[in-house]
Amino acid sequence: MALHGAAQGIAMSLTAADWLHMVLHFLSLSLITFGGVVAAAPDMHRYLVDQQHWLSDPQFNSSITLAQIAPGPNVLFVAILGWTLGVQAGGGMAAGPLAWAWGVLAAFLCLLGILGPSGCLTLVVSRWGMRYQERTAVRAFKAGMAPLLIALMFSTGWLLLPPIQADAQHAPGLVLTAASVLLMWKTRIHVLWLLAAGAVLGLLGWV
Repeated sequence: MALHGAAQGIAMSLTAADWLHMVLHFLSLSLITFGGVVAAAPDMHRYLVDQQHWLSDPQFNSSITLAQIAPGPNVLFVAILGWTLGVQAGGGMAAGPLAWAWGVLAAFLCLLGILGPSGCLTLVVSRWGMRYQERTAVRAFKAGMAPLLIALMFSTGWLLLPPIQADAQHAPGLVLTAASVLLMWKTRIHVLWLLAAGAVLGLLGWV
């Protein structure tokens, strides 16, 4: 079984083996998603964009952006990645219901892969951790995970920066990013207001 599709200049032919490999890759990523699924975004980008060339940089970044502004958990961006990949492999939006069905299936497969193992592991470990939370090993593990989580989140943020680092004319975007980070760090402004401000500035053509 192979699916062929094209969207935004990307032509693909996905076989059953490709779909299986993608699910297995997401299953493996599920076990290292400390601090949330967004922490695994750099490796998803490496796999889907750099290695397989199934998605483009704008498609990947847009998936994360849409998930951030939509109500619900951050893991929604994985469903959007799957939907985009499935629709693309099914021939694009113009292909109609068949492509949409593949989009839904791909979104489900991506979510199953990224949530399955981590969900089961979290259920088991959280119960064990609560029972033995005063043990030195448990406390050391929690303390040691903090810098790792910060590094993973930083790597995800850095992944989203290259499009505005490409040339000097995108310097306003870099300034906006720095200002947003500063405001989130020093104030209690909700991230949705910052996202809305960025959207307005983008519509005005200032960034």
